Amino acid sequence: MKFLTIFLIGMLTIFACHADLKKGDTLPPFKTLDDNGKEWSSEQQKGWLVVYFYPAAMTGGCTKQACSYRDGIKELNKKGITVVGVSGDEVKNLAAFKEAHNLNFPLLSDFEGEVAKIFGVPTKKGGKIKKDINGKSMELIRGLTTARWTYVINPDKKVAKVFNKVNPQSDFLEVLKVVK
Repeated sequence: MKFLTIFLIGMLTIFACHADLKKGDTLPPFKTLDDNGKEWSSEQQKGWLVVYFYPAAMTGGCTKQACSYRDGIKELNKKGITVVGVSGDEVKNLAAFKEAHNLNFPLLSDFEGEVAKIFGVPTKKGGKIKKDINGKSMELIRGLTTARWTYVINPDKKVAKVFNKVNPQSDFLEVLKVVK
């Protein structure tokens, strides 16, 4: 009986950690490190929140998506929308990515995949790539690779929309349609 109780508690813990957020669900609070190595908390965010997951910093589609948000950030901010990008990259990768492309919003490190679990975003094994960034060769390490998904969270911390088939270049425009 004791074994069964411990097993059931363990299973409940696993299911509680893997939320699979859907439209109408409440965003559970989460914390992780941003591109400056500082703690970022979802509980401190006010207004609309866009949380977009991308596979890897400094790669083609991810750069297009990030630059699309960068170029549209003023329009999003006017509507009270905060944007954060989340990947399995190390903090130093995120800092380099942000600097190389003049990104003007936070990038969050999910090296262990805890944030992806909360949202229910599929992940697979991470990896390493070498890139020349501002004339310097860097090895970029990611603990895992996330699927490209975007979540739009309303001011009441409810999921307004989940995009699980995301076009990197038009993601920003799809988000704008949701908050209009």
